[in-house]
Amino acid sequence: MIKAVMVINTQGKPRLAKFFEYLDSRIVYKHLATLYFIFVFDSSENELAMLDLIQVLVETLDRCFKNVCELDIVFNYSKIHTILDDIICGGQVLETRSTEILRAVEEISKLEAAPNAITLIPKSASGWLSR
Repeated sequence: MIKAVMVINTQGKPRLAKFFEYLDSRIVYKHLATLYFIFVFDSSENELAMLDLIQVLVETLDRCFKNVCELDIVFNYSKIHTILDDIICGGQVLETRSTEILRAVEEISKLEAAPNAITLIPKSASGWLSR
């Protein structure tokens, strides 16, 4: 089970942190450009599989942002979390094909951008009363 995913820049500043459980046991990281991609997991996971999963995450981010950088992660926080949620949910790996992950993210973006998109929170109190 994966317990956490973190992306940290070379100065040690966390740019993304998602925790599924707070008891740490083993860590695998990969340094790419100015970012460290870190996975925390328990003994049921394999280190090589986690390195491969980091590579899937990086490839997906590269395809989504055309050579992902630190600023992409900082300014597209919700999109990054959507991608991560498509790969890992509750510490379990769901998807490892970056094309499928990107397709799901594009569908979510289309739904959010649709003019007739359903919102859970009205834009004003008067909008709530008129329903």
